[in-house]
Amino acid sequence: PEEDRKPIIMVSSTVDGIEDLLEQIFAILSAEFTVWMSYKGTVPVDSKKSNFENCLDAVKRCDLFLGIITTSYGSGRDGSEPSITHQEVRAVLKRDIPRWFLAHRDVELAYDLIRNLGHRIPDGISALNERMKKLRRGGRHPVINDYRVLEMYAEVIQAKKRLSKRRGNWAQPFATAADGRVFVVSQFLRYSRAVEDVEKGPLSALRHVDREKGSSK
Repeated sequence: PEEDRKPIIMVSSTVDGIEDLLEQIFAILSAEFTVWMSYKGTVPVDSKKSNFENCLDAVKRCDLFLGIITTSYGSGRDGSEPSITHQEVRAVLKRDIPRWFLAHRDVELAYDLIRNLGHRIPDGISALNERMKKLRRGGRHPVINDYRVLEMYAEVIQAKKRLSKRRGNWAQPFATAADGRVFVVSQFLRYSRAVEDVEKGPLSALRHVDREKGSSK
């Protein structure tokens, strides 16, 4: 029955370097939700569609969304197009569904540093990427592999809007899998309990609040 269906959460991210975090997130969320995660092979696949189409369809159909922004930008159909992760983020930002974002601390740091040095985002991204390519050819290994990840971050935090106009722009910084796990457990356990209270009816929800108030006295 439809009422017995678990809420569907889409987890969108690149994979390299955060496999452990993705494994933990999948294990945590699977207890309460149906988890669509390409890393685990649980995104519904229509063989008549491309990988990009299947992923974007999943974003359109999910009930909840968790995006993870790392220093890896990911790949697109070709080098000039946004990565699939970036496209998924843009797609969910157009939807009115609950969404959460984790952003690696190095992305947040790079974003602030690049802006403080006078570079504009996204206008200066191409020039920054050209410099990054030169560093790679010289044997250097920049932390950010494609500065379009900063553009994605800016879109998530709604940097172009005035602070008073921003809604749903929280991007929780994390440095370790443990940091990410704390955020996921606290946010989604709270969310699943709220959904359960609402489904049981408004009076039971009020009783639940009263119990919490009583326990805090």
